[in-house]
Parts: sequence; structure tokens; C-alpha cells
Amino acid sequence: MKVNSMKVAAVQVDVKIGEVEQNLAQTIELIGETRSAGAELTIFPECALTGYCYSDLNEARQFAQNIPGPATDLIVKALQEFGGYAIFGMLEPSPEGVYNVAVLAGPNGVIGVYRKIHLPGLGVDQFATFGDRPFEVYDLGEIKVGIGICYDSAFPESIRIMAIQGADLIALPTNFPTGAEQMTKFVMNTRSMENKVYFAAVNRVGEERGFRFIGETVITDPTGNTISKGSGKDEEILYFDVDPEKSRNKRIDRVPGKHAIDRLADRRPEMYEKLTEPHSLPRPGRDD
Repeated sequence: MKVNSMKVAAVQVDVKIGEVEQNLAQTIELIGETRSAGAELTIFPECALTGYCYSDLNEARQFAQNIPGPATDLIVKALQEFGGYAIFGMLEPSPEGVYNVAVLAGPNGVIGVYRKIHLPGLGVDQFATFGDRPFEVYDLGEIKVGIGICYDSAFPESIRIMAIQGADLIALPTNFPTGAEQMTKFVMNTRSMENKVYFAAVNRVGEERGFRFIGETVITDPTGNTISKGSGKDEEILYFDVDPEKSRNKRIDRVPGKHAIDRLADRRPEMYEKLTEPHSLPRPGRDD
């Protein structure tokens, strides 16, 4: 039986640091717009409700909210009106301070909360709490979605785990700044190709406290080709379709009967033991 495809919207937008109400209103308005265009899932950037470049933990704490909480309640209410699903970034309180999170919500409430596992020495991540939950894949009916955040994409193990769990689409809210151009040029295509999944790296634009964000939201298909790419400075919405038949059949027959590959079936996990060993390398900005 053929599985239906799903129309998805990737929203490349500017964000105002510390202006949660303004960012929230913008998010809800854009969900209405993408739903009018037929999108069933709308993906926003990292920290879309809060902004990213906080100067210290005490400042960031002021804008963290419980989940469920006031912000997520309003987005769920909007999804009850408009229908569909949304993935958006915000800050959540942690025992040590804040988590950098991506929330998946639908008309029936919050479906999942991913807490960023890999934290670079930049913005709120310099003092955010490391994520304490494993990567998950969420079944939205037509498609299955895995969620990471920005720097997670630099660690191929992250995406591979979600591919093994059955993800058709990896949603990656990002805040890629100047200097991260190679990520949007090459990395997302590679992650798609090596896992045979769709990939949506949804970046923001604009400047925040001396950092410029590069836009270039990129959507790739299970072959590793770019479906669509955003500009380097403009707010815009990119629409694309996820066809699960293309992501779920991992076998590639290049020459029938002579040349076939399957990058999940051909793995040799018994040879990868070193990957799971803890390390003692210093983390920039935290251990130096």
C-alpha cells in the first residue's frame, strides 16, 4: 500500500533576542500562513522564540519556560485552530540553568521535546546544560521525523541513530553564523545521502549582538541532492514534499544483479566499539 507524502514548510526568519512575545506572535502568524499553503509540518529555526546570543546564564534564565508552559500552550492553541504540526526552538529550565530545545507540537499538545546534546562554544550553548535525552523519531502518520539542533549535524552518529530508528525526515532547527557556510554547502547533502533520508536544516537570518546568521536554509532529498536552498539574508518560506517511499527503501541497485548497496544493512556495528568510549578531551569554552 502506497504511503502518502507530506508537505513541509521550512521558515527562514529573523528573531529578536529576549522578545519572546514578539517572536511567539510571529511564529503563530507564520504557522497560519504555511497551513494556508497546505503544509502539514512547519519547521522554525533554533531558539526561534528566545534568541540565541545571551551574554551569561542569568540573562538566559529569564527567558526559559517550562514545557508545557505559556509559550507552548499558545502554539498548541494555534495548531488546534489551523491544524498540522510545528517544530520550533526555545529555552527550557534545567536544574543547572537552561536547556536549548526543539519542541514538536500538534493540535493535541506537545508531542516531543529534544534537548540539544552537542553544545558548541557559542551563544547560549556556552553555558547551557547538555541534553539528557536520547535522539527520538516521531510518527506523524504519513512520515516519521527525527529532530536534532544545529551543531548536532556535525556528528554523523546523531543522524545515523535516527535513520536506524526509521526517520524519513531529519528536522534540524539551526542558528548557523558566519563561518558555518560549509555546513549548508556540503554536510546536509552528505547526511541525507549516507542515511537515505530527507534533511531540513532551517536557519535564521539577521544579526544578533555582533553575530550574523547566514540563512541558506537547505532542504535535501534521500539521494543527497538539494531540493531547495534559501538566500543568505532574506526571510522566506521553503516548501517541499517528503515521500516516505523514497526514504524507506534503503537498497540502491545501480546495476541490477551486479551493483547494489544498502548503507544501513552494510554497517558493521561490531567494529565501531571505539565510538562509544567516553573521552577526556577538553571542550572549548567549558574546560579551558
